[in-house]
Amino acid sequence: MMATGGASKILFVAAIDFGTTYSGYAFASKADLDKKLEEGEDVPIQANIWNAGARSLLSSKAPTALLLKPDKSFQSFGYDAENDYSQLVEEEEHEDYYYFHRFKMILHDNPNLRKDTLVKDTTGKSLPAIDVFSHSIKFLKQHLFDTINNHIGGELKEEDIQYVLTVPAIWDDKAKQFMREAARKGGISGDQLMIALEPEAASIHCQNIPLGKGGGEATYMVVDVGGGTADITVHQRSRLGGHSELKELHQATGGAYGGKSVDDAFEKFLCEIIGKGKLKKLREQSMEDYIDIFREFETKKRSFASSTTREKESFSLPVTLTSMVKSDMKLKTMDAAIKQSPYGEQLAFSHHKLQISSELFRNLFQPTIAGILEHMEKIFYDSKFQHVDTIVMVGGFSECKLVQDSIKKRFTLKRIIIPHDPGLAVLKGAVLFGHKPRTIGCRVARYTYGVQSWPAYNDYYRRDKRVVVEGVARCKDVFLVYVEKGQQLTPGHSESQVFRALKADEECLQCAVYISDQKSPTYVDEPGCRLLGILTVPLDQSGPGPAEVEETLVFGETELYVKAKDIKTGNKYQTQFDLLH
Repeated sequence: MMATGGASKILFVAAIDFGTTYSGYAFASKADLDKKLEEGEDVPIQANIWNAGARSLLSSKAPTALLLKPDKSFQSFGYDAENDYSQLVEEEEHEDYYYFHRFKMILHDNPNLRKDTLVKDTTGKSLPAIDVFSHSIKFLKQHLFDTINNHIGGELKEEDIQYVLTVPAIWDDKAKQFMREAARKGGISGDQLMIALEPEAASIHCQNIPLGKGGGEATYMVVDVGGGTADITVHQRSRLGGHSELKELHQATGGAYGGKSVDDAFEKFLCEIIGKGKLKKLREQSMEDYIDIFREFETKKRSFASSTTREKESFSLPVTLTSMVKSDMKLKTMDAAIKQSPYGEQLAFSHHKLQISSELFRNLFQPTIAGILEHMEKIFYDSKFQHVDTIVMVGGFSECKLVQDSIKKRFTLKRIIIPHDPGLAVLKGAVLFGHKPRTIGCRVARYTYGVQSWPAYNDYYRRDKRVVVEGVARCKDVFLVYVEKGQQLTPGHSESQVFRALKADEECLQCAVYISDQKSPTYVDEPGCRLLGILTVPLDQSGPGPAEVEETLVFGETELYVKAKDIKTGNKYQTQFDLLH
């Protein structure tokens, strides 16, 4: 069952943003939320500050890095995991440990996702992904609980917190359920957990920003670019009295166009210079040096702007790495490596620094930025959204100057709004969502949803689909549409259909639910159609004739729910699909 967030026992609302590259949490007391929101004031939402230890860095988020002991039990997370693993590598004691880094993308666009899906660690060893995610969430949940408990003096109980877990809106229902299951294994009970869609949460956070030309209504595009994905949608804000409501006008679109894809391009670029395998070897022999390379790149990545007057960008390369190049009989020196690379004149090496031309550095971003712009353009090309003149940029990667510059240059007539600290917009908005989930008044279906049905056969159907069951000619594999892709849905929107068991002696009825990328599919095995899940309903066959079941799908929430009712007995079933078998 879905948590409502309205239980009187809740004292705090807390959000966990489990990101591809960085993760964190934020919280606020329910009393403060009630009081400040009623008075129209900003709510004091607190985010944790993480300490990177020896590197003397302070950050509102920690790296999404997990270290497990050889027996697969928890060792550390975040900066501690990075530092602990670097030390183990230095002492050559890391081989039996499990180190996972930036592993969230295994859930993106993965039609084969299951509870037993495996994920590989840095050295290639595999563990069930559900265990890796649950260890991470358990750490964040416990760290969060301890922080609040210390904040109030040690009187907190587990049931006093309403948890909100954020996920990309472009994720499918399987990935959302995977995160819910991982959270349950991580110690968050189902009735205390809500799932929030990241662009919605960010949009809620931005409600106090002037978005329109006056009045209470505003329509704007939300561009949420984080470490792994870009989530792009269109929202409309309406204000009636003191109440604010958001409506999604365009289903979330986007893809793997986050900061990680630029990091991957940089890593590939380095490998093309120094030769394949050397970065892997560096990771295996000097993890601290490997981490430092990408931390420096992260800093440059965020600050690099299209208006820069610098001709070159410089990066420190550790002695460990340059020594590997020198020991390579084909390369021997960094200068030789540069000359043999595809980049030649655009690179130089001096005083342990690799100097990259600004043009070449900019090119590392181009495929990612092009993907973001393409998805934005598709929406703006739609006549229904050409009037939208405001773009709100949120997410950690939206802090990148080059991303900002590219969007401003492409959409010169649009108003670009970037809130203060856009990397925390999702977290803080998720706290507000957990307090008042009905702030979202409408969502748009990303797929066509329906069930497999076996109606009486007629000439409309394909002949190869004709089957005879109990003496009746039927058409198999028909896609009975419940909700069309692009349809606007209010939270709790339900669609029902009565099904009769095909045979009188059947003990259960299986409801196979399908989704499609097409608006009006005819059969469940058409291109773009795929099985979402199966709900099994036990049947009472004590009476005459085949049993009948009313099956209801509940849409418009952040997760899909299903209800079933045996019409003969009145027995009701309400559950989520088990989509991960």
